[in-house]
Amino acid sequence: MIELVAHGHQMDGLLGLGGCDKTIPGTIMGMIRMNVPSIFCYGGTIRAGSWNGRKLDIVSVFEAVGSHSRGKIDEDELHLLAIAHEAGVPLTIEDFNHFHDTTPTLTDMKPTGRSVMEDLHRSGGVPVIMKMLLDRGLLHGDCITVTGKSVAENLATIKLKLSGQEVILSFDAPEKETGPFCVLEGNLAPEGAVLRTCGLSVVEHRGPARVFDSESAAFKAIMDGTVGKGDVVVIRYEGPKGGPGMREMLSPTSAIAGAGLAKEVALITDGRFSGGSHGMIVGHITPEAQVGGPIAAVRDGDVISISLSKKELTVELSKV
Repeated sequence: MIELVAHGHQMDGLLGLGGCDKTIPGTIMGMIRMNVPSIFCYGGTIRAGSWNGRKLDIVSVFEAVGSHSRGKIDEDELHLLAIAHEAGVPLTIEDFNHFHDTTPTLTDMKPTGRSVMEDLHRSGGVPVIMKMLLDRGLLHGDCITVTGKSVAENLATIKLKLSGQEVILSFDAPEKETGPFCVLEGNLAPEGAVLRTCGLSVVEHRGPARVFDSESAAFKAIMDGTVGKGDVVVIRYEGPKGGPGMREMLSPTSAIAGAGLAKEVALITDGRFSGGSHGMIVGHITPEAQVGGPIAAVRDGDVISISLSKKELTVELSKV
């Protein structure tokens, strides 16, 4: 849509506003394809809510569905690969494990952490983080920005004051030493899968498969309590061709978290996740079930292993 409008009107430049998971990379990719001077601005975050002293966001609502189903509350309570392709920048799926292993996590943000965007803003916001990255040699300070000045010039007056707050952490004492996701391979994902590690310091899970051929079937089982501790929920036929269109798994992952099982139940899928999904989850399993990927052969009770240390996703097979 962005390309059609910009090309049809022969626009000399573009200003794009986007938010949430998919419109941000979609807008940027359209700008790259048009190859005219472009500025992208994030549309902003919604203000956090509050209930009984807890800070709430949209994910809290999804998780409340799972909590309510267990009686815990009552009625009153990838795009980097695609962007790189458009820009002609070499980037492969194998590069992401290097990013995971070498990129520390400097903030503990929701949906898995303790802080919301308002907390980050009060602690100095994105300019402070950019200043930290610049001082670390991780930003190109000479890049010209919309202000007419370079990145380094824009950040010249930013003071780094990390003491007295717990939102932005230093490179010397990060929230954790690694990044928020990595790529797994194995006999269930010969061409790779994505493991989300947000909020989980250790991800080593082994358990019996509970197999569902759709997101809705899995959600029903989670809600009626038939999914229990130790299980590995398998949601298949939700990939690009099988969905079709890769529905996101915010409802089942949030229901698991809301039921208090985020660290006890794993979920794997050939579909995708929302930015709000968290827990022991693996997505984008390829090849997908619809094209005959190994995930299509998994049966209830098969033992599945997820290992962050080995970066593997496997199903245990007998010798016969």
